[in-house]
Amino acid sequence: MRSPIPSVVRRIDGAFAWLAIVAAALLAVVLATQAFARGWSQSWFVVLVYLVIAYLVLPRLHTALAAVYLPDYFIGRTRTREGILGDPVNIALMGSEEQIHTVMRDAGWVLADDLGFRANLRIVVATLTRRSYPNAPVSNLYLFGGRQAFCYQQEVGNSPGKRHHVRFWRTPDDWLLPGGRRVEWLAAATFDSGVGFSVFTWQVTHRVAQDIDAERDHVVGSLGPAARVDVIEAFSAGYHSRNGGGDAIQTDGDLPVADLGSVVADEPARQETSRRVGRVRPGEVVAGVLLMAIRPLAAAALVLAVVTGVDIAGLLGPTADTASLATPGVRVVLAVVFGIVSLFWWVLTLRVWLGRPFARFTAMTLSTIGIVTVATAWIGGTESLTMQSGLAGFALDIAILFALSGAESRQWTLGRKRRRRRSPGGVVSPRA
Repeated sequence: MRSPIPSVVRRIDGAFAWLAIVAAALLAVVLATQAFARGWSQSWFVVLVYLVIAYLVLPRLHTALAAVYLPDYFIGRTRTREGILGDPVNIALMGSEEQIHTVMRDAGWVLADDLGFRANLRIVVATLTRRSYPNAPVSNLYLFGGRQAFCYQQEVGNSPGKRHHVRFWRTPDDWLLPGGRRVEWLAAATFDSGVGFSVFTWQVTHRVAQDIDAERDHVVGSLGPAARVDVIEAFSAGYHSRNGGGDAIQTDGDLPVADLGSVVADEPARQETSRRVGRVRPGEVVAGVLLMAIRPLAAAALVLAVVTGVDIAGLLGPTADTASLATPGVRVVLAVVFGIVSLFWWVLTLRVWLGRPFARFTAMTLSTIGIVTVATAWIGGTESLTMQSGLAGFALDIAILFALSGAESRQWTLGRKRRRRRSPGGVVSPRA
């Protein structure tokens, strides 16, 4: 469902997103030119070029284009974070969340961890060392405008590289399947057969086995006698296609519907997980805030350098007047200026962390100004972009713009604003 964002705000957000694509592409060009500018000593820049293209340019380009050519309504397919068609929806359920957790756990399935830095690092280490990680997180897929409420999985051979997994989404209130049948949950079950590269974004990802019907039947068969299952035959036409990573998939189009009404559920306090979806601060916001924090830290370091008498002429550029910087009056002025800049960025960073839309727009605007200024000077030949001159700041502005202009950052910030309006006194739970 398309969120009720005013058209002007949506267009401005779209402009920031497109600018981030162009800026990241320019950064890739700059890094490519620097890769062999000094011989083989900087050839490792090729790795940076790959990372920029695979994790910034291509994903955001797919996001922008998919918003144009893919319909924004239910077609029996999930979507990836980039907006590409993901795994097919191949299971429907009736029952409460507690009943789903109970029946899945009793069937030997394990609840997957949420994505996060620690979980991502752990799955990389587990995959490389071939160690078991039964709670390994899965990538987010989206349906009804939101990511999966939760996911269950089963490792194969004690390796996170191969696993059965099934994601679950709660359907909107009063929502009906095409054909008029009411269900409360939809799920997408696939089997990860190994690790490889995405065809569409070149990112490292899991590869999915082609026969997704076998995985669907595996999940449904594991639910046990407490689940009453009937099948909507030919819910969709059988088809061959590709998922969000470019893997070939095929299905007969049947949709089993599992009724869990007779399942005796465990206590709800332990099991409710879907209520956190949409309230948890997304990784894009966390990354953007961490990147923004570099600026006030740098300004604070300059204040400390000025106060302690450290020579900062080299940091202020080749045109800085070394003699005047040595006078106490100038140092006091610089300390005050850098202190104000540091305070401003700390306040702005905090407000972005708290989900204030105006702060997010301000941060993106300031980063855009920095990007355009440096890019114009570089293209015009009046300024160089190297490791010694300007490249780090240019890349930082692009990274901030990329993080804050993402769809998850936008949706979380606007959703948090709406929750403040609905909450008594405008207070939102600190866990959100």
